[in-house]
Amino acid sequence: MSEANGKSPLHTMTLMSPTEFWNDSCGAADLKYAIDNGATGGTSNPIIVGEVLKKEMDAWRPRIVSLIQENPTASEDVIAWKIAEEMTISAAALLKPIYDKSGGRNGRLSIQTSAKNYRDAKAIVEQALYFNSLYPNNNIKLPVTKAGVDAIEELSYQGVSVNATVSFTVPQSIAVAEAVERGIARRQKEGKDVSSMSPVCTVMVGRMDDWLKVQMAKKGIVTNPAYLDWAGVAVAKKAYRIFRERGYRTRVLNAAYRNHFHWSEFIGGEMSMTIPPDWQKKFNASDIEVKNRIDDPVDPKIIAELEKKFPDFVRGYDEKGMKAEEFENYGAVRRTLLGFLSGYADLVQVIRHIMISDPDVKGE
Repeated sequence: MSEANGKSPLHTMTLMSPTEFWNDSCGAADLKYAIDNGATGGTSNPIIVGEVLKKEMDAWRPRIVSLIQENPTASEDVIAWKIAEEMTISAAALLKPIYDKSGGRNGRLSIQTSAKNYRDAKAIVEQALYFNSLYPNNNIKLPVTKAGVDAIEELSYQGVSVNATVSFTVPQSIAVAEAVERGIARRQKEGKDVSSMSPVCTVMVGRMDDWLKVQMAKKGIVTNPAYLDWAGVAVAKKAYRIFRERGYRTRVLNAAYRNHFHWSEFIGGEMSMTIPPDWQKKFNASDIEVKNRIDDPVDPKIIAELEKKFPDFVRGYDEKGMKAEEFENYGAVRRTLLGFLSGYADLVQVIRHIMISDPDVKGE
């Protein structure tokens, strides 16, 4: 790592190391702040779209009203997805210069497929191909269930750069990387271009910690509570190491921040992090030293204790801990899918209240 002084800790990280970060939001103001501090990508999902609407409703309400009026037979679901699309397209434009300069490696804005399709690879692929047609600098987010893994292979074959999400474990990460490799190999065999593809596999580090904490409370497990803040770090570091050893073309992308370890422990890695705006500001205001920690191992005592007391940590940390058929039944997967579905319902409810109650829609 070279010496560098940026305008903030995150900016310094991007100058002195190959580690990148994305803005975990598609809100314009948040994304501009992130880019100014060195961000090279962004992401969205229905929860994020709903959060942006809360912050920027004055700006978005007229467009929602217009869409409702322009589409008199459209359901609230149709309007909700149209808003998600338009918000994502708008944010993607801010990243397009980075995309062009990097030849497609960076500058991407992810859009997420419907969590309702987590069991249906065909439906995932169909929606993903449509989303991929909306703008060039895309990464398509889809869940790492068995159907999701099948969809990842097919989409990689079709030249779509994926962002695998609802992913917490080493077995899921490897399944994603292998699916991408199979898809790209099929594509290359037919002489099709893969030079601008930039797949990533999200490891939701904080949600692994969350799940083990749920298990600790539910089962009355007694352990050092601080150890649980290292579970996701251990998983993501192991996944990163395996990806590097095997030469996978997919990059690890950390997400779901709960503490500074989820940032500081990965500085120096050839990877990215999708950091929420609030956490970006916390890190940039902190006195955490920006230095290479990617190769620092998690204390073996912590690993041993987690393996001894948490079977779901073993399932998530052991590269053969789960088969793809088991992914959708893993606790963190189920909790996150429920959260995404609930977030989508909240977004639809926002649209519903405008559609039914806003006098501008009715022309009153």
